[in-house]
Amino acid sequence: MANSEKTKTVIILGSSRDTGNTSNVINELIKITNWDLINLNDYSISNYDYEHSNINDDFINLMCRLVANYDILVFATPVYWYSMSGVMKVFLDRFTDLLTVKKDIGRKLKGKNIAVISSSAGDNLGNLFWIPFKKTAEYLGMNYLADLHTIQGQISEIDLSNFKHNIEKTYQSLV
Repeated sequence: MANSEKTKTVIILGSSRDTGNTSNVINELIKITNWDLINLNDYSISNYDYEHSNINDDFINLMCRLVANYDILVFATPVYWYSMSGVMKVFLDRFTDLLTVKKDIGRKLKGKNIAVISSSAGDNLGNLFWIPFKKTAEYLGMNYLADLHTIQGQISEIDLSNFKHNIEKTYQSLV
């Protein structure tokens, strides 16, 4: 699905299930936005490794594609034990490679934008859940645009439209 020419946005799904509650929300969001989707389960991305022996897995190539083609990265994750999924955590941990062995790619993240969608069985996240995403954006010089929590993948089209609008409005105020 192609993005509009104005803003190139991609949803990065990090879930243990391809057909779970978070995927349900993402599929509905794609219907109204036409944003692209990257499912981290389709890639082989290893845990962060200080020796960088995993440098040839799919992470670096995926990041090259993301920084070259998208202005906004929307991270989508279920909530497992009050935190992001392990799949998403491994992906974010690997950003460390972009500060060490692949600095040229890491520098291209500056000025990019992120947003986050979560899904859980309850509405009890509080503000602490978003800290890893917000602080990562801050550290890398990225803009944190918006976040949205859904309960068991249930959300109205109006809420999704508002999320889309908030992302686009904040993005436009930055450019």
